[in-house]
Amino acid sequence: MNFSDVLKQSNQLCKISPDGKYVATCVQYRLMVRDIINLQIVHLYSCLDQVMHIEWSSDSMFILCAMYKRGLVQVWSLEQPDWHCKIDEGSIGLVSSRWSPDGRHILNTTEFHLRITVWSLCTKSVSYIKYPKACQKGMDFTSDGRYMALAERRECKDYISVFVCDDWHLLRHFESETQDLAGLEWSPNGCVLAVWDSCLEYKILLYSLDGRLLSSYSAYEWSLGIKSVTWSPSSQFLVIGSYDEKVRILNHITWKKIKEFHHPGTINNCKKAVYKEVENTTVVGSDNLSIHQLTGGNSLFSPKSKYEIIQLPAQVPVIKPDLDRANPKIGISAMAFSADNRYLATKNDNMPQSLWVWDMQKLCLLTVLEQTAPIRCFIWDPSRPRLALCTGNTKVYIWSPTGCVSANVLVEGFFQVQSLLWHPSGGSIVMMSKEQFCICYMDSED
Repeated sequence: MNFSDVLKQSNQLCKISPDGKYVATCVQYRLMVRDIINLQIVHLYSCLDQVMHIEWSSDSMFILCAMYKRGLVQVWSLEQPDWHCKIDEGSIGLVSSRWSPDGRHILNTTEFHLRITVWSLCTKSVSYIKYPKACQKGMDFTSDGRYMALAERRECKDYISVFVCDDWHLLRHFESETQDLAGLEWSPNGCVLAVWDSCLEYKILLYSLDGRLLSSYSAYEWSLGIKSVTWSPSSQFLVIGSYDEKVRILNHITWKKIKEFHHPGTINNCKKAVYKEVENTTVVGSDNLSIHQLTGGNSLFSPKSKYEIIQLPAQVPVIKPDLDRANPKIGISAMAFSADNRYLATKNDNMPQSLWVWDMQKLCLLTVLEQTAPIRCFIWDPSRPRLALCTGNTKVYIWSPTGCVSANVLVEGFFQVQSLLWHPSGGSIVMMSKEQFCICYMDSED
């Protein structure tokens, strides 16, 4: 692994362009677009206020900067640096802004979710969509960019509208059989729309493109229900993470449960591998000047860690949540599939230091990674089954089916890794601290 210099950024506003050529960062009101290889600035833009959100268009030709406090959106062009666009929502305010899949329309959601405004960069026309619901994930596009599903709330009832993204005309509008819709998501093949209820009622519904209810699923009643939902890349599995610390897998043919993954406090099966991070402190001496120079001479001690395979049965650290508080720290909050559909990684909130990796061909637990600190972020390599994670310290961790490794981030100063972004090629990782970022370039043998 090789590490770039440390550069500034604000609010972890750091995004890699879809074509993988550039990385965009913001420092207060300045937007900087850098070459991903040498990190030289290729474009520098000044916005009208502090930027709260940035997003690349799908073709990497434009970049959107949203300033929610001012109700403003500015759009910049990489091909024509002199061209720019300003969208002012005025007194109605702005809470979110995003691109449509074609990269030529911007969807702005106003304060209190009064409406969604669709702005066209090509025709300069404006369209309005009323009654969007304020929920966890109320809008989603099919992977081919043809259709958009939107959750709506009218007369105390949930509805779903399906729009054609070419001209934003309404294709389907139907009532959802939910008490309080919390989110929706298209399957990767765009054939099925998953809709789930709030955590107070365990219900997930599967709709076809024309609004037909294909199936519904409920695991239990009278307890906190669904916490996270994700599709497998092949659309074969719909995976539901619940507050009862279990992951339930539905198949795409009958929409019935085919497997249930538990997250026990004790792992007994001898076929599983449990990797535990073990820390130690080593003195950096004169025989290792490169590390001393890379750290800028700030410290003579470089904390290192390694993974050890621990014997079973193994105890998984568990934190007892406060069940009297809203949104208790319990249950499956994060799940992610590897790009090849082979592995599923899950995180159980009351086991914050552990990451669980499941084999989706055998439908069984494969590995548990036990860290010394709570896991902040984990993300799969887009090109191969390789998982990167961070815990807010000065290290980055990589897991693959062949094993796992802990690597110190050898840069100047004290760099605490808060979040990660893989390059689309899988050849590098962007690492972000609170106010800085750097890039880890992976060697081919890594």
